[in-house]
Amino acid sequence: MFKKAGVLILACFLLLNIYGCLILAGAAGGTGTAMWLAGKLTQQFNASYDRTINATRSALRSLKLEVTKETKSDEVAQFKSNYYDGKEIWIDIHKVTQNATKVEVRVGGVSFDKAAAEKILNKIAYYL
Repeated sequence: MFKKAGVLILACFLLLNIYGCLILAGAAGGTGTAMWLAGKLTQQFNASYDRTINATRSALRSLKLEVTKETKSDEVAQFKSNYYDGKEIWIDIHKVTQNATKVEVRVGGVSFDKAAAEKILNKIAYYL
């Protein structure tokens, strides 16, 4: 009896957890709001791939953060830099469509700095 009740409770919890994640992901994708997941801040923008790359360069330059490495392919661009406190910055730009991009910002390798990632992402949004 208790085993069946436990299994039922666990199944309900997992079902609610899965639907909660889907609802959250759908809401975040539809509104274009930034979402913190797995140590990086992600936001989709209604901007072309090249425009987003240029905005990222301008954002880093305005924050006085030197680009240490920049790579670009037809679908993904990556910027590396260092934050003021020495933490490494990774910015990935993914081409979603001709007029939409997804930007991911991570600051820090072991302990992530969400506030710094928000500052950088907000500056990118400003230049878009």
